[in-house]
Amino acid sequence: MPFTRLGLRPELLDAIKALGYEVPTPIQEKSLPESMAGKDVIGSAQTGSGKTLAFTLPLLQRLLDDRDKDPHKGGPRVRALVLVPTRELATQVEKAVGELAKFSPVKCALIIGGASFTTQRDALRKGAEVVCATPGRLLDLLRSGDLHLRDVKVTVLDEADRMLDMGFMPDVRRIMKLLPASRQTLMFSATIPPEVERVVNEFMREPVRVEVDRPRSTATSVTQALFPVTEGQKGELLAAIVKSDGVDSVIVFTRTKARADYVAHCLDRRDIKCGVLHSDLSQKERDRAMEDFREGRCTILVATDLAARGIDVPEVSHVVNYDVPEHAEDYVHRIGRTGRAFAQGDAVTLVSFEEERLIPSIEAFTGQKIARKALDGFAYRVPPRLHSYEARPSSKFRIRRVIPRGGPRFRR
Repeated sequence: MPFTRLGLRPELLDAIKALGYEVPTPIQEKSLPESMAGKDVIGSAQTGSGKTLAFTLPLLQRLLDDRDKDPHKGGPRVRALVLVPTRELATQVEKAVGELAKFSPVKCALIIGGASFTTQRDALRKGAEVVCATPGRLLDLLRSGDLHLRDVKVTVLDEADRMLDMGFMPDVRRIMKLLPASRQTLMFSATIPPEVERVVNEFMREPVRVEVDRPRSTATSVTQALFPVTEGQKGELLAAIVKSDGVDSVIVFTRTKARADYVAHCLDRRDIKCGVLHSDLSQKERDRAMEDFREGRCTILVATDLAARGIDVPEVSHVVNYDVPEHAEDYVHRIGRTGRAFAQGDAVTLVSFEEERLIPSIEAFTGQKIARKALDGFAYRVPPRLHSYEARPSSKFRIRRVIPRGGPRFRR
């Protein structure tokens, strides 16, 4: 079904055409009729499947329809609120709203920490009808009296499970209590943990649940591989991978901020230019790193999980997990940075012996085995083990599991 058959306004159809979109993705096709009918909606779909468009289009449709009914409804009143967990994701959504509102008078304000209060106040006073915000800075502006929410007609909670993980749910609840009871609420979340379910039950009215693919599934457009390697050779192997043919744009994920800086240093020593993205950097530094990566001035970005749900760069060819994530959900979100909008992408995970214990839970969570590979031509100091530790190798040697005093180990 093309966008033209969904009942969207001409201003929005013109914007969609200008962006080069022709047909909606599955999550858009399933959720748009429900949300455009004014219903509360819970949407769940794999990363990169078009969720931002799925909630931005009905939000703008509602505001423009209200303007037709009452031309005085525009102006300096916030009538739509989008809450997101990170600054990067807020910036991404604000950009999407701006692109889709290109042929309409609707304006959007970006409200995030680390940016100028004065600039954000000015954006509100100039008549922003849509606010895209992180919870902390939004509460600051509410307390100062620079913002109120009594005119909000549509509220969006994007990546609600991530807001829970980052400890924002108490702030989200405070904000939701300040909103008009008659508002429409749209929630998009990969998973619905119990605390998020309580928010659903308290603040949403008979929501329609729309799900595309299992929340645990990875995009079918992403080819996954495990590269066993010793911890001491990870930096060398990463450098060899990013220099390989066909590797055009890479996001490298690390577990901590210190590791991100270390990996960037390792690449720099090998004359490989890269950007770094983590929460210890200033907002200006984070914005510069993202802009350089989006514009292709820097083709490698080293990031922590802070960025796993906040980067929307369609041309990412590879994701490399320098560290295996502790939580299987984070693996899905990381590799979702490539293969976006169903383009092809590759996800490579560097696995040390110590990290082998994390792989079974990832494979169980995603419901698929991940192939083990070795990089051709790379000088491994220790031959990579190309089978899981639970599997029996195809050779005359067998791995026999014994439980000696002092703990489990493997013996040949």
